[in-house]
Amino acid sequence: MRTVILAGGMGTRFAEETDLRPKPMIEIGGRPLLWHIMKRYEQFGLNEFVVALGYKGDAIKSYFRSYHELRGSMIVDLASGKVEAEEPEAEHWLVQLRDTGELTKTGGRIKRLQPWLSEGTFMLTYGDGLADVDLDALLRFHRASGRIATITAVRPPARFGALVFDGDQITRFREKAPTGEEWINGGFMVFEPALFEYLEGDGTSLEVDALERLASEGQLVGYRHEGFWQCMDTLNDKRVLERLWQDGERPWLG
Repeated sequence: MRTVILAGGMGTRFAEETDLRPKPMIEIGGRPLLWHIMKRYEQFGLNEFVVALGYKGDAIKSYFRSYHELRGSMIVDLASGKVEAEEPEAEHWLVQLRDTGELTKTGGRIKRLQPWLSEGTFMLTYGDGLADVDLDALLRFHRASGRIATITAVRPPARFGALVFDGDQITRFREKAPTGEEWINGGFMVFEPALFEYLEGDGTSLEVDALERLASEGQLVGYRHEGFWQCMDTLNDKRVLERLWQDGERPWLG
């Protein structure tokens, strides 16, 4: 099963960092946020990724291009210029880095990936959030629902728009909740290829155009996650994650 990571947004709310690099490349504990997200999936045997690139995508390409040679020790013969790597340890990941356009919206990015995702169920998440979601349980929940789409619902601070439930079915979306007790879309989604019927061109939004339509048609369910979840939208969010890392509290890594 392939996992899609949306890593092409401009991250305008985090300009302190994203003027220099895309948000998924901002580091926590010396590793890009993207690496942390992928490690979560790896823990559940999911090691084939399709990364949707856009804004400053070359930075992500450069990271993976040099990943193997920079991971371990190396010997450099300065006279000859010969470089010899000493069997570095590296994750057993297969990573497709797909350009999906700098200004393409989320649904449009996924639509561009259709040739690599049409064979069956696939996972998808954003490149700016960490969680300790049980991905096996999420997948079981999705398959048991028989729906086209499942999103992980979380309870964050109240600055996000809320999901309205009828049982497990999501019926609609509501504007920002006043209390922080509402559920919101925390990413970590599962889709069937029928999703592509809800996506059109580059201007399609996954959230506004596809998910809201799926909800209105009874094809969207929400897996409630009560555990750890943290997005990285601001410098303060980064400090929260960095502090957890430095304190040895890394719930997203198990």
